[in-house]
Amino acid sequence: MFNIKKQIRNFYIISTLSSFQIAGASWVALLAARGFSLAEIGIAEGVFHMASLLFEIPSGVISDVFGRKKCMILSQFMFIISALLMILSKGLPGICVSLVASAFGYNFASGTREALAYDSLKVAGQEESYLAYSSMEYSIYRIGSACATMCAGLALYLGYRRANLIDMAMGSLCLLFCFRLKEVEAEQRQFDGILGQRLLRCFRESFHFLTHNSSSLTLMLFNAFCGSIPVLTAFFLQARLTENGLSAVWLGPGLFAITLGGAVGAKAVTIVAKWDYRKVAVMCVLGIAVGLALSLHTTPLVMIIGGFIGNLFDDMLQVRTDALLNERFPSAQRATLLSTSSLTFSLVMILMSPLMGWLLS
Repeated sequence: MFNIKKQIRNFYIISTLSSFQIAGASWVALLAARGFSLAEIGIAEGVFHMASLLFEIPSGVISDVFGRKKCMILSQFMFIISALLMILSKGLPGICVSLVASAFGYNFASGTREALAYDSLKVAGQEESYLAYSSMEYSIYRIGSACATMCAGLALYLGYRRANLIDMAMGSLCLLFCFRLKEVEAEQRQFDGILGQRLLRCFRESFHFLTHNSSSLTLMLFNAFCGSIPVLTAFFLQARLTENGLSAVWLGPGLFAITLGGAVGAKAVTIVAKWDYRKVAVMCVLGIAVGLALSLHTTPLVMIIGGFIGNLFDDMLQVRTDALLNERFPSAQRATLLSTSSLTFSLVMILMSPLMGWLLS
């Protein structure tokens, strides 16, 4: 008999373990400490984002065709391999290969985790509980990521080898819980034919859904645009806070506080669970605008409050939108369509980065 409580508990444990990657959260600082130049680090980061963009939708198709549990397992294997390559690599080519593996790890989990969780609840007849689940899962991940960022000093003290060994250990534990997940099918999603035909058919059906459901695509673009503003604001605040007088000692706690805004927002969305989506969207847009306005101030405390508020309303909107999209998506293409949503966010981020950089400079 399918145990939905055990399934959801495993998801929470996986989110906790996968979010706490001290080397992953500090990889730029660790590479700089190893003697890599900012130009080389920039190239490596570019390779990471390029690999992520190219593999985002294919990973969703693979998940829909071959199974979500298998892709969750593959995701953790990729993270473990990435950390191992980061330890063994001496030059930039090896570092780039490591980051490609890391990008694939994120891709395999992106869309897959949400699709398997939603379909698990649907099979159990509890799909109305997805918003509460997503709220808790986002909060767990945000807090874990914030704690990992706070450990940047520890990662530098330990050195890149030991820091990545810790990430490998966390990834291995996470892998064990991925094996404990149960594959479910809320609807029939078998694709007949040879491998290429199966993958192509899944992609075509996903494309057909989007072309005949323009409101879902509009929702993806709206969510991506709104989300890009707090994310980029928090990114640029790393530099602006110190430029405006914040001591380096307080930078970590300040960034930690900003990140916690997302955890609060993800949890707070349950308070407005019964509100109409448009009402929630308007409130979140106004909240993000207030956060951005405060972030443009020159007082560090006000800027941190602005970043906190922006992240709060960003994650509130993200969780609410994610739940709405899952209600609309057919189970057979759920992971592919959720990966398309992630790809939309990446593309919007590329377009918004120069604009936000100019605005916050």
